Amino acid sequence: MFMNSNNKIAISLTDEPLQINTVLNSVQSDSAGAVDVFIGTVRNNTQQRTVERLDFEAYDPMAVKEMEKLAVQACEQWPVEKIAIHHRKGTLYVGDIAVIIAVATPHRQAAFEACKFTIDTLKQTVPIWKKEIFDDGEVWVSAHP
Repeated sequence: MFMNSNNKIAISLTDEPLQINTVLNSVQSDSAGAVDVFIGTVRNNTQQRTVERLDFEAYDPMAVKEMEKLAVQACEQWPVEKIAIHHRKGTLYVGDIAVIIAVATPHRQAAFEACKFTIDTLKQTVPIWKKEIFDDGEVWVSAHP
């Protein structure tokens, strides 16, 4: 896991299952009155097709760098005390957690906005690719918010 020098930004790209408590602990701040968390999970269907699993691939060095850049952008646009972006790669099954984003700010509105910006932008800019495997075929999914 990458943690910047002032312990404000925590980034992780891993093959291991994501841990919600680890992410929450990384954004704890006495000056934050709000923590907004987004947890993206694998659902059992897409466009009326049964999903068996998802395969996530990444170009790790670039993905981590882009995730860090994204966190810095959020910190520049909102009064972020701490932010964490954790993404899983490899094979994930229905119910598995693919991504967790947590943002701590003094007030809730900024936490909501920064968290939404982070997940929407991550899907557009970070080189992590998703293949959906169905019971009747598979498809690489293009990024979309």
